[in-house]
Amino acid sequence: MEASFRPVSFLFLAFLFLPNFFFFFFCTGLSELRCIDTERQALLNFKQHLIDSSNRLSSWTAHGDCCQWEGVVCHNVTAHVQQLHLRPFYPEGDFVTHEQYEAYERSMFGGKLNPSLLDLKHLNYFDLSFNNFSASPIPSFLGSMKSLTSLNLSNARFVGLIPHQLGNLSNLIYLNLEGYYFNDLYVNNLEWLSGLPLLQHLDMSYVNLSKASDWIQLTNTLPSLLDLRLHYCRLRPFIPPTPTVNSSSLLTLDLSENYFENTSIPSWIFGLRNLVSLDLSYNYFQGPIPVDLQNMTSLSHLDLSNNYFNSSIPNWLYSLSRLEFLNLGYNNLQGTISSAIRNLTSAISINLSENELEGKLPRSLGNLCNLREIILSSNKWSQEISEILESLSGCLSDRLEILYLSNSQIHGHLTDDLGVFKNLVHLSFYNNSISGPLPVSFGNLQSLTYLDLSSNQFNGTLPQSLGQLSKLENFYIYSNMLKGVVSEVYFANLTSLRNLFAFGNQLTLKASQNWIPPFQLESLSLQSWNLGPKFPQWLCSQRRMLSLDISYTQISDMAPPSFWNLSSQFQYLNLSHNLINGEIPNSPVILSASTIDLSSNHFKGLLPCISSNVYVLDLSNNSFSRSISHFFCFRVNEPKNIGHLNLEKNLLSGIIPDCLMNWNNLVVLNLGNNNFSGNIPASIASLTNLNSLHLYNNTFSGKLPSSLKNCKELVIIDVAENRFAGNIPSWIGHRCTSLVVLSLRSNYFHGHIPKELCALTSLQILDLSHNKLFGNIPRCVKNFRAMATNNISNDLNSYHYIPGYGSYLSLESALLVIKGSIREYSTILQLVKSIDFSKNNLSGEIPKEVTSLQELQSLNLSCNLLIGSIPKNIGTMRSMESIDFSLNQLSGQIPSSMSNLTFLNHLNLSNNKLTWKIPLSTQLQSLNPSSFVGNKLCGPPLTVNCTTNGVKPNNENIRSKATGGLEVDWFYVSMALGFVVGFWSVCGTLLLNKQWRIMYFQFLDHMGYKLMGV
Repeated sequence: MEASFRPVSFLFLAFLFLPNFFFFFFCTGLSELRCIDTERQALLNFKQHLIDSSNRLSSWTAHGDCCQWEGVVCHNVTAHVQQLHLRPFYPEGDFVTHEQYEAYERSMFGGKLNPSLLDLKHLNYFDLSFNNFSASPIPSFLGSMKSLTSLNLSNARFVGLIPHQLGNLSNLIYLNLEGYYFNDLYVNNLEWLSGLPLLQHLDMSYVNLSKASDWIQLTNTLPSLLDLRLHYCRLRPFIPPTPTVNSSSLLTLDLSENYFENTSIPSWIFGLRNLVSLDLSYNYFQGPIPVDLQNMTSLSHLDLSNNYFNSSIPNWLYSLSRLEFLNLGYNNLQGTISSAIRNLTSAISINLSENELEGKLPRSLGNLCNLREIILSSNKWSQEISEILESLSGCLSDRLEILYLSNSQIHGHLTDDLGVFKNLVHLSFYNNSISGPLPVSFGNLQSLTYLDLSSNQFNGTLPQSLGQLSKLENFYIYSNMLKGVVSEVYFANLTSLRNLFAFGNQLTLKASQNWIPPFQLESLSLQSWNLGPKFPQWLCSQRRMLSLDISYTQISDMAPPSFWNLSSQFQYLNLSHNLINGEIPNSPVILSASTIDLSSNHFKGLLPCISSNVYVLDLSNNSFSRSISHFFCFRVNEPKNIGHLNLEKNLLSGIIPDCLMNWNNLVVLNLGNNNFSGNIPASIASLTNLNSLHLYNNTFSGKLPSSLKNCKELVIIDVAENRFAGNIPSWIGHRCTSLVVLSLRSNYFHGHIPKELCALTSLQILDLSHNKLFGNIPRCVKNFRAMATNNISNDLNSYHYIPGYGSYLSLESALLVIKGSIREYSTILQLVKSIDFSKNNLSGEIPKEVTSLQELQSLNLSCNLLIGSIPKNIGTMRSMESIDFSLNQLSGQIPSSMSNLTFLNHLNLSNNKLTWKIPLSTQLQSLNPSSFVGNKLCGPPLTVNCTTNGVKPNNENIRSKATGGLEVDWFYVSMALGFVVGFWSVCGTLLLNKQWRIMYFQFLDHMGYKLMGV
């Protein structure tokens, strides 16, 4: 028995210990496994051709174990490389910080893909997404990596033709070729996709498929396809009849942003009954929302936004009870929201923004307990905010996370009922008419990260409870009517605050000079607050600040050096309209923000040098002085990015150095109202993008240089009040054809007005006054079409719009002599249409062609040698507000048509040779009599009566109040009296004296015989 027991015992022990032995052997062997040498070398060769700026692949060394390398995954038994995860960290979310995006850009790979990857025979997963291979096409050798089941090249910035060899990857289940905007990737056809029978996920968004007419057949070609995304692919419109599409497997279809204009949703889509997600947004589909959609009962995600569905929301849509995400925004939907919305019990997000919906929000909306997002902005709710919040106060009130009700004509007061929405993360009431104080219950919204209350009518003070929102990152409360004092206490718990826009209120910030806020801001705008008089030192603690606007804040102090050192990180800096004084340090170069506005302060000293990153620099209306040679010639060979430069109204002097060669991006150059002298440098020819040139009120001399010919884009030339001489260059009319404003006032130009100027058909303001011009006014002035039509130039301020900041940084301005006084026009400059030739030696007549400029508002020809009469048709210039023809030698009558100028409020015809009566009109008789002195005129408003002083009376019958409506015409009275006196002088004598009668009749008989020849 013992003998038989021993073998059994042995077998039992062997069975018991053998697995442990194998487990020990296996684990020991596995721990010693290292990657395959050929695969390690393949990866090293691959790395060698990559650009790795952030050294992400530092672990990839010659003697290391590639299975331990960053981004490499090996098989846990064979040690073959199976996966490459080479996607950089890409920041996602609604608000990406500048630092996060910069870190992402640094971590991107670039360069080229080495074919050594073909040695990775077992690679089944390859992710290169969100890198930067912008100079390279997708390499065709990838089509030989037949083990791949997942290939992700999305947003890797490849360019060119997608290689058809990718169709050889017959094991692919996942393929993502999403392009990086702008369709730099393209295909000629999609036939190669038929070689991917296992493909379940295909994303070719942002790939140009305009040549691929076979795209509709994709679902037939790929029998396993579950997910198809073709966003912004320039797909060709559907041409009926569309082919039959058979796909019971497809769950997700994205055809968004393909702009199928003037079409309706194609019927083949309604056959995809198993679809769970359908995105047809941004396609401009028309008509009502198709009723066939009601049969797609599996839908949980439906996006029809940004189309032209000009109908109401159909009731059947509310029966899609599985819908979780519904987006009907940016359509033309009208009507109301039905109470049947209560049937969308699965809804998580509802977006009905940017429509024409009206009425009241149904209370049933508040009973959708799963709802997390309600986006109803830009409609016509016209409802009180308290009523809206009450209708939402059902079971969703403690679950709602996003509520957007901006721009919806909402009014009334916010109440403390707002506090029940405790889980709100985003809240926007932007651009409504909500008024009253802000409720204390804001402090209950502890989850808020985004709060927009801007452009309303909130008043009172900021509630201190807002300071309890420790998660708040973005706070917008600009353009309200808030008043009062805000202290440090308000910000004590706002540790997450990143963006604060509170301009356009009347708030005062009281903070100690040593206050250090608990937050690090990226953007701050406190325009129109009271921050002064001391400079707010706490700004120097903000190490992440990118955008700062503290204009109009009553600061009258020096900015500390620590602030200027900090400002080198800014992208936008606005300190304008304060009384900040002192000098701006010049070393090191600290002004590097893209947009800098330090205008209207008391800065002095030398101009600060700027980096090549600056695009807008406004230092106007300060006390900067001395030469600007160091400014323009700083790093003279370095190309400058600056497009807008405004140095007007300072104390700058000297010449403009000939260093403008690398300033060729300048669009606006304003050096007006300084003390510059000398000639304009020849290098101004480099400014080929220049739209606006202001050199007014300096002492520049010489001729206008012919190098200005190269500045063909000029819209404004203002060189008034200088010492320029010579003839007005005729090339202005040929080369600067876009000119809207030309001001050469108060210089020493002589000669004729060149007829070539008449080619400036866009001209609205022409000022040649105070020069030494002679000859006739050209008759071709009728060619100034902009002065003859009521069109307004859009070019005048378009180049002042700064992308990214949503507003005009500054507006064009010009000094014009209109209505007898010098005025600066800015806001309405583009509306002004004026000609000023005054104070020259022009002769001849006023050409009648000038009357064709029917939209001209001001015409000044005074102080010349003009003769002849005022054009009879001057009354057709119906927009005329100011006329000055004084101090000429004009003669004749004032045309009666002048009484038709109903907008005329300034007229000066004094010191000419005009005669006769002043025409009657409300405008003319209400003018100052000095407008007519120095002529031989009569009638109101002059005191000279038209019957005296040798002035020929007017022959018209005029009504007179003094005679009850009839004025005595003494000419006819005297004729009648003369006839009566003459008649009775002869006939009376004959009647009274018989001898005279006999002699008279004898005389008549004698004359009669003589005539008959007797």
